[in-house]
Amino acid sequence: MKILLVGEYSRLHNSLKEGLTALGHEVTIVGTGDHFKKYDTDYSIHPKYFSDYLLLRKAKNFIKKLTGYNLEEAEKGYRFKKLLPKLKGFDHIQLINSNAIETQPGFQIKLYKKLLQQNRQMSLLVCGDDTPIIGYCLNGNLKYSILTPYIEKRATAQYYNYSLKYLTPTYRKLFNWVKDNSVCLVTSDLDYEVPMKTQGYTTHFIPNPINTDLITYNQPEITDKIIIFLGINRMSYTKKGISFFEEALNMVRQKYKDKIEIIVTENIPYKEYIKLYDRAHILLDQVYGYDQGYNALEAMAKGKVVFTGAETEFTQHYNLTERVAVNALPDAEAIANELSFLIENPNEIKAISKRARSFIEQEHNYIKIAEKYIEAWKF
Repeated sequence: MKILLVGEYSRLHNSLKEGLTALGHEVTIVGTGDHFKKYDTDYSIHPKYFSDYLLLRKAKNFIKKLTGYNLEEAEKGYRFKKLLPKLKGFDHIQLINSNAIETQPGFQIKLYKKLLQQNRQMSLLVCGDDTPIIGYCLNGNLKYSILTPYIEKRATAQYYNYSLKYLTPTYRKLFNWVKDNSVCLVTSDLDYEVPMKTQGYTTHFIPNPINTDLITYNQPEITDKIIIFLGINRMSYTKKGISFFEEALNMVRQKYKDKIEIIVTENIPYKEYIKLYDRAHILLDQVYGYDQGYNALEAMAKGKVVFTGAETEFTQHYNLTERVAVNALPDAEAIANELSFLIENPNEIKAISKRARSFIEQEHNYIKIAEKYIEAWKF
């Protein structure tokens, strides 16, 4: 089968492509590469003019401030439109988000219509910010979520502009159009499956695919200091609760200064990011989650002890009786206590590491996950 995957924010579509290719399918990815992360794509719609060139970037910002019109979004749509003659004859299209092309909603619907006219069918993957997810989080139905800082007035609406735009009439219309023209909706983890199911959507819950054939497991060897890694993405700093990690690190830094090494990076490309955390024993991922996102899962496959979402909903769903990751709460003292326990009990790092790799191999195998996608798409 010929399959087109539109959008890439976390390497999810690249891993899915690898699984589908292993099953004999022909797969093409179209996307921007997601800014500084620079994920691989077969066809790029990266807005190089209004993103890479300083003068044009300044002009874009000025025009956006003056009129509200986003030239960078327009360039993405234009680049996708130019690709349309090449995007024909696919048996299935999957959008990683209703806003997968990242252009103006009205223009995006026109592009999707043209795309569907020259291909067979389409599905929507819900694996990040989208209309029903943001609406559910904003209503305060969860004990915490990525919108908690906004709800508690610790972050402004301007900071959450990217997320809150999905509740505007044009983006609601975009989501509804995509939903109505998709053969199925897929969710990638419980942070999206729970809100979707609670709101009455029919979904296929398919965990993130992880290519363990490409990821080598490294049994933690603790001969000197325990290495803790924190990779900061400034664009999602508040949404991921990074300040709690920073505060927790300050608590343990002095207490265990002879026993630990702390590595902190900021806004670096994906390939550089994964190389830098290879030395680490512990990786600090995110706070406001119930399940693990792609970065956490990949680190777990490498054998890292990951502080991330691992709530009761997660352990119950997978029938886990022992920890495969550390549930990171929005509480710096609680995070510091968990770090202290691991620093004082390094054998627990080794135990969690082994369980994490085993869990990924069992529940996130990229070929088995690809088979689930094929079944959901109903070829």
